[in-house]
Amino acid sequence: MGSDIQRALLWILFGLSAFMLYDRWEVYNGRPSFFEAETQQVATTEAPKNEAALPSQSQTVSLPAEAKTAVKAEPIQVETDLLKLSFDPEGAVIIGSELRKEKQTIPWTDTGLVGMILGNKAETPADVVLFTEQKGRTYLAQTGLIGGPYPTHKTQFKLVPGPLKMADGQDNLTVKFEGESGGVKVIKSFTFERGHYGIKVSHEVVNNTASEIKPSVYYQLTRDGEKPEGESTMVNAYTGAAVYTDKDKFQKVSFSDIADGDKDFQAKADNGWIAMIQHYFVSAWVPTQGVERENYTNTVGEKLYAVGSIQQMDTIAPNSSKTIEATLYSGPQDQTRLDAIAPGLSLVVDYGWLTFLAKPIYWLLSFLYGIVGNWGWAIVLLTCIVKAILYPLSLAGYRSMAKMKDLGPRMKALKEKYGDDKQRLNMAMMEMYKTEKINPVGGCLPIALQLPVFLALYWVLLASVELRDAPWIFWVTDLAAPDPWFILPILMIITMVIQFKLNPTPPDPVQAKMMAIMPFVFGIMFIFFASGLVLYWLVNNILSIIQQYVVNKQIEADRIKRQSN
Repeated sequence: MGSDIQRALLWILFGLSAFMLYDRWEVYNGRPSFFEAETQQVATTEAPKNEAALPSQSQTVSLPAEAKTAVKAEPIQVETDLLKLSFDPEGAVIIGSELRKEKQTIPWTDTGLVGMILGNKAETPADVVLFTEQKGRTYLAQTGLIGGPYPTHKTQFKLVPGPLKMADGQDNLTVKFEGESGGVKVIKSFTFERGHYGIKVSHEVVNNTASEIKPSVYYQLTRDGEKPEGESTMVNAYTGAAVYTDKDKFQKVSFSDIADGDKDFQAKADNGWIAMIQHYFVSAWVPTQGVERENYTNTVGEKLYAVGSIQQMDTIAPNSSKTIEATLYSGPQDQTRLDAIAPGLSLVVDYGWLTFLAKPIYWLLSFLYGIVGNWGWAIVLLTCIVKAILYPLSLAGYRSMAKMKDLGPRMKALKEKYGDDKQRLNMAMMEMYKTEKINPVGGCLPIALQLPVFLALYWVLLASVELRDAPWIFWVTDLAAPDPWFILPILMIITMVIQFKLNPTPPDPVQAKMMAIMPFVFGIMFIFFASGLVLYWLVNNILSIIQQYVVNKQIEADRIKRQSN
């Protein structure tokens, strides 16, 4: 019976390994992963440039189409310590953003041994680009007024004279644009703060008409459905829209949902935010909290999608003005930064169904990083801590494996005695296990305890931008990418072979062969995994070897002592 249980567990483990290897291969070939977050299948058609329609609201009046300018004005360039931005004077729309501190990741197939085999030469990584209107791509941050013939993101704005570059030692920079339509002037102010990706955006609405007006301001993110440029083929993370409110919390709205008109999110609220998410990065509008708004999604062109929020302003008397503010965040999914911008914004860091375990692991990993200053060594320390916490539970498994190895000669004698009579052999083995107080499946306990932590760490490495391009030592320059030289997977195979030698050889030849090839199956599978994940498993194996060796010696000493008595 014990042999049957072990055989079943081995087949399950073998099947899981084979399936995970197949899953990595599917992702490598651009198909969706079974384990990872829902991903929008991207289109290959070129998206139109800045042709997004105005948002609609049932209480407002639709605007007539505005004539396009005959000559496209040159974009206005703004530079801070973290961002290089391009503004289109038509609508004062952000049509370009480069993150100066974030670089495009070099593809795994361009580096290390893989790159040598394929003959690829990796280019020097450039700044990460989010907002863009080039190379057939569209990703824009738009605002405007609705409720009358007011300035929109199609109205021509003028730049208010002032500095466009944050000087050394300067803590803040404000760039202003003015636009007018229907007797209503809008002054858009973009205020940048040193060291922050969050941009404070204010709309001062000046009523130059003879009547009261009550406009609404809309905040909109428009994006094509393409996969982000530079994203690894080994990752199939979620790309799409999201809406957050206190009531319904975080809700993804995929591009396919937008195209189908599905609006399974809270439309009316006085809190929350809307966002466009991609792997490691996010752009989000956070309107003034406590003010009613209407969230919406639209298909605004062929393969072009928008998510936005409309917020009504108070009544503005003739010859007077009022101002409404919002925050636009566009940058890395740094959880500390996101928590400071708005409640729930850090939920864009998608840890999947293991969030409840991945969150504390990320917190502990960040704490350790604060001590050692290196994410690789933080993973090593994390592995040691997890191993120490689970050791009392794992000890029973190590003792069972050591005792079973110690009973190897007796098990061999039983097999010779009963030959092919498996029923009597199993009964004799179970009796021996009972006498020696051995749990035949106890040896599986150490692996079973590690699997949830392993899977949670997988999500942390996949989703946490802090580990993106994070080096460890020598050849490991990106803990979130596979090992380009296969050194960690090879070392992991070696440690698994040593573990196999330390454990008892299964009496069943089929089981024995499966155990012998298991290290190589895992090694091939781990070639496709993030090097940080392989590092965790490698350190875990090394600690397991030490613990198992010590326990084996203790059991052997006890046996010798019993025999001498």
